[in-house]
Amino acid sequence: MELYIDVKTIRQKIQHSFREKGSKFIGILCPTPTLSTFEEKLSNIKSSYPDATHHCYAWRLNPLKVEELAQDDGEPGGTAGLPILNQLKSYDIVNAACIVVRYYGGTKLGKSGLIQAYGKAAEICIEQSQLTTLIPTENFEIRYPYDQQSSIEQLKNRFNLKEIDAEYMEQITMKIACRREQASDFLTALQQLEHNGIRVEESGSSYLTMNS
Repeated sequence: MELYIDVKTIRQKIQHSFREKGSKFIGILCPTPTLSTFEEKLSNIKSSYPDATHHCYAWRLNPLKVEELAQDDGEPGGTAGLPILNQLKSYDIVNAACIVVRYYGGTKLGKSGLIQAYGKAAEICIEQSQLTTLIPTENFEIRYPYDQQSSIEQLKNRFNLKEIDAEYMEQITMKIACRREQASDFLTALQQLEHNGIRVEESGSSYLTMNS
């Protein structure tokens, strides 16, 4: 049986800085719905802090099939990007990236110190952000006569649905998103109403947003 897990994302950019043994760390948490969005934001941050010693980061994309990447940018392997990524994962965050800019202060932190500092930079930003839950859905387009509105309303009460769009012409055409774990049962329920003139087409996967 497939397991469906709600994930989260962030609403807006969060930035926080602190010093650790002379080094300055600037954590920047950004909404990044696509890889190209991230690359643009990384380029802008590098332009804003061109003299920084490191620009380390991690990102997680695509709530339906999560992809992720961590980058140490010259720090010892696993001491920068991975701690940042682990913070994103621990909060189940996707479509977001955290970039941590470091200005070396003259005192080496050691591997454990780096892991702690980069993880701290990401965690503080996450704790200051407003998280939004992303719920995986399957989407449907339903066409039905006006006298079947009550049947559709009953389905809305029975399943966890969200109306995306509706058009009222000779018939009603409604686009609806359904939580993925309920989608199969919802489709079956609709198909059982075909004798009443209700028609349904599957229109792909997506996700709903809800405040956390």
